[in-house]
Amino acid sequence: MGKHFYVDHKPTSSTYVDDDSSSSHSTTGTSATSTFQEDDQMDERTCLQSSQREGNNNTYLSINPTTHCDTAYGCTSLSASPIPSTQIHARSESKTIWRTLLTRSKYYIPVLQWLPGYSTHTFQQDLLSGLSLSSLFIPQALSYATGLCRLPAIHGLYTVSVAALVYACLGMSPELSVGPEATVSLMVGSGIAHQKAALDPEAAAAVASLTALCVGVFSLGLSLLRFGFLDSLMSRALLRGFITAVAVTVLVQQTVFLLGLDQAAKDAGITPESATLERIGFIFAHRHAIHFETASLSFAALVSLFSISSIKRRIPRLQRVPEVLLVVVMSTLGCYIFRWDQLGVEVLGQVGSSSINSPFPFPSWPSLPPGADIQHILVNAAMISTVGFVESIAAAKSFARKHNYFVSANRELFAYGSVNLVGSLFQCFPSFGSLPRSKVHEAVKPKTQMSGAVAGVCTILVTSFFMPYLYYLPSATLSSIIFMAIVALLQELPHDLQFMWKVKAWQDMFMLGIIFFTTMIYSLETGTALAVLFSLIITIRQTSYPRITIMGRVKETMYKFSPIKNSQEVVEHLEDVLIVRVDEPLHFVNTGQLKDRLRRLEHYGDLSVHPSEASRRCEDLRYVIFDTGGMESIDASAVQILHEVIESYHDRGVHVYLVRVDPNVMPLLEKSGILDLIGMDQVLQEVTDAIQAIEYDMATCSVVVHSSTPS
Repeated sequence: MGKHFYVDHKPTSSTYVDDDSSSSHSTTGTSATSTFQEDDQMDERTCLQSSQREGNNNTYLSINPTTHCDTAYGCTSLSASPIPSTQIHARSESKTIWRTLLTRSKYYIPVLQWLPGYSTHTFQQDLLSGLSLSSLFIPQALSYATGLCRLPAIHGLYTVSVAALVYACLGMSPELSVGPEATVSLMVGSGIAHQKAALDPEAAAAVASLTALCVGVFSLGLSLLRFGFLDSLMSRALLRGFITAVAVTVLVQQTVFLLGLDQAAKDAGITPESATLERIGFIFAHRHAIHFETASLSFAALVSLFSISSIKRRIPRLQRVPEVLLVVVMSTLGCYIFRWDQLGVEVLGQVGSSSINSPFPFPSWPSLPPGADIQHILVNAAMISTVGFVESIAAAKSFARKHNYFVSANRELFAYGSVNLVGSLFQCFPSFGSLPRSKVHEAVKPKTQMSGAVAGVCTILVTSFFMPYLYYLPSATLSSIIFMAIVALLQELPHDLQFMWKVKAWQDMFMLGIIFFTTMIYSLETGTALAVLFSLIITIRQTSYPRITIMGRVKETMYKFSPIKNSQEVVEHLEDVLIVRVDEPLHFVNTGQLKDRLRRLEHYGDLSVHPSEASRRCEDLRYVIFDTGGMESIDASAVQILHEVIESYHDRGVHVYLVRVDPNVMPLLEKSGILDLIGMDQVLQEVTDAIQAIEYDMATCSVVVHSSTPS
């Protein structure tokens, strides 16, 4: 019969029992096993008494008679814990389908959670916050629609209204402001320019709406497939390089409008698809053609915006001062009174595509414009979905950490998809969360998502009744608003670069630079594709190697083990024994290099050793212990490779032990034949059990050798 081992928890003693005899054999260190056994019995009685104290009304878990206790560390079995247990209530089978649907609906539709208990006091705070947000929301929507997307301004207002209302119902972050976003708007404008639809407002609107539809479907599909983990797809360095390139691209693009060079740019052949470096060269070459009145108005607007914003940061009481709205009102009044438009200053003009009595279009599915490249629209939508989601969820999670609430990436992805899907029915362009605008929203302290809904309603009112008053709004003012918003995107760049330099993250800095210059030199699409490609390559590279660690025994101990790599001064290799700890689930991605890494561990004892160096382990390997405590799952490809590895050891006469095998993994190991190959008696609970089995095997072999030697 096989031998079953009982491991005493004292580090200086181990015991194994032979089924074929009633006698027990022990290997002792500095103390006798019998003494430990007596102490164990006393500790068991102590634990039993402590769990049966008088007057204690709490229910404790019962202690198994074989439970081991130690006076220094307490009971080593969970069943002996004196901590009061709490009953886990099973789901009531009488719960109706309606109650289940109601519970699930509250989970997936957050408005059903906070709206029933909504109070008047909370609404007062949300009303003020929503009004403050709308004062920034509406001018930004006009700016992004005309300046970045190359769409009629009315579509920016459509996008704000729908996005704010839908996210208020489905979103989880009260602070996050979902609507037109600079990076996404620039990508939409680039897609419209690629379709050659920029000169036709209706065709441009159709391309934008169709892109929003594709973004919505793509995002909803990822949400239903539980792909919320994609928020970790792009590293911070890659995302920072891409956002920085987008910011510089937009700043250069808007500088053309701030200086009144837009007509000269058209005459010089500068198109929305022109590279950033080409635009910079154009500005320097045509500096003599700068329109003085437009440049002066732009300068005054920028100084006003940045000055008021700086004062607000120093004086918290002025947080609600709407500097953007003030600049819009003042510049519009100035243009109307002094007729700057007659001096060559470009104005917004007539806004809207329908009568004032019907400010919103009837919902309808977007149509494909004649000659449109649907493949490019799909690719652009996929990129927009990825970039927009990564930016938005990063902002939402930062607010969640700061204000101590939870945000689910999958549920947020569902909300963003719904925003864009519904928006596509109302001629909206894609929209996601904007971090700079959300920081402004956070500063006015919204209580719930109702604040965003208030901003959406305000936008609808402005669209319905106040559009004629924006006729004289200078386009330079809108470009100034975009310029200010983009500068906010660059505020975190110095901190990130300083941190990377401090921790010597040269690889991250290199990738940041590559993404930045690629986007600047070539195009936004090239930079986006390269950023996603780099992310996939890095992810595959990091997951293709299994995380395995070679363990050694701590010096001057018997059964205490530690990684060799971390403490080589105090940890030693065991002669003829290799202890390998598997720290993660094994699957087809990370097992391709398993054989090679095990071979290197066997010969060098450390994966950091270069293969050109001499082997550090001179003795012949006789035993291998796989500590699979971290291997919570394994797929068919990985178990096949593991079988080949164990079979290779078996052919060499090396004994293989498996310890701490997860119950979920055991059936697959059994079906694959691994357990038959090594034997069930070599599948043990702890590394200590395997070491004691090896010691017994060595001792038995030594006795056999000595007994066979002639005297």
